Amino acid sequence: MAAGPQAEMVQAGSPGLISATEVLVAAATFCLLLLLTQTRRQHTPKGLRSPPGPRGLPILGNLLELRKDPHLVLTRLSRKYGDVMEVTIGSRPVVVLSGLETVKQALVRQAEDFMGRPDLPSWQYISNGHSLAFSYECGDAWKARRKLAQNALKNFSIAASPTASSSCLLEEHVSTEASYLVTKFLQLMEEKQTFNPNSYLMVSVANVICAICFGKRYDHDDQELLSVVNMNTEFGDVAASGNPSDFIPLLRYLPNHAMAAFKDVNARFSAFIQKIVQNHYSTFDKEHIRDVTDSLIGHCQEKKAGEDVCVQPSDESIISIVNDLFGAGFDTVTTTLSWCVMYAALYPHIQKKIQAELDQTIGRERTPRLSDRGTLPYSEAFILEVFRHSSLLPFTIPHSTTKDTVLNGYYIPKNTCVFINQWQVNHDE
Repeated sequence: MAAGPQAEMVQAGSPGLISATEVLVAAATFCLLLLLTQTRRQHTPKGLRSPPGPRGLPILGNLLELRKDPHLVLTRLSRKYGDVMEVTIGSRPVVVLSGLETVKQALVRQAEDFMGRPDLPSWQYISNGHSLAFSYECGDAWKARRKLAQNALKNFSIAASPTASSSCLLEEHVSTEASYLVTKFLQLMEEKQTFNPNSYLMVSVANVICAICFGKRYDHDDQELLSVVNMNTEFGDVAASGNPSDFIPLLRYLPNHAMAAFKDVNARFSAFIQKIVQNHYSTFDKEHIRDVTDSLIGHCQEKKAGEDVCVQPSDESIISIVNDLFGAGFDTVTTTLSWCVMYAALYPHIQKKIQAELDQTIGRERTPRLSDRGTLPYSEAFILEVFRHSSLLPFTIPHSTTKDTVLNGYYIPKNTCVFINQWQVNHDE
């Protein structure tokens, strides 16, 4: 039977079809977003230029282009647009710096202009928003916490070792763990012939950092140590997956598994650090500094009561500093050691030269010390080349401008997010 006008009206109103009104609303929304994107760009002062860069899509910006190997994509784009260029990630403009001279100009000669951090929502969950490395604050309170961390590390690094074989506590902890690791590798080679060194390196590095921060060395099968390693691995995994909601505000109002996982692992690690710091407070003895945590507590207690309350370090500061020290040292040192082992295995002739230098300079009666560094130029050159060639961190932690500034003739407004393409600098032809 032929369908009449009433049936046609029912079909037109069926949920499977899009009405003209819905099309108009979608088009108007698209135009509004495009207009907002354009108006977000701040006015460039006369005589200056805005950084060039590829045009992005509304809402997404250049996000789709940067999904895979963003350091390589941005390196290719820098050849077209130059060492100072602008991309858009989501709705946020991001200035990308490449080239050694440009990076030195920004981070050394104009350090005050580029010393800030962007206010990314996910960073509030790292050390409860008090992280030295990830905090967008850079005022007097932040500088006081940084100075506290520097003094504590300096004092601990020169603290005398109770053993004659090491010049300081730091060297003792590293030497102890290195000796264990060599013995373990020899045992595994005898038993299995082949093995993956990465898991053993991770646990050893975690053990050194635990000894430095908490004054305690664990057995490699200790469950508390393994839980710390697992938490740091989790943090690396969720951080590497990225948080698109940092750059696309709309996503903050939608269910976000990645952000929930990021928040959870940071909360668990902060609770772990807090428990250890509280234990250190209850057993603290200023005449017997056991580790960096004790050193931090001692520096806090030495502060005069008349000091500006706004810049006085608090107990929360100690927790965040210890959290930062552990996080900063664990993944980077583990990855660097893994690359060193891999390169040494791939290039046995270089491995032999390193061994020959160690035998000639130090011999085999003792282990290398920190004071030997100046007498081992080939070994140090190898380590530095591993840093350069592997570029294990393609980008530095994002920076932010603290004021309106000019770099290479380009105007960069205050609070602009800045990426440093470290991989490009290390592989610039």
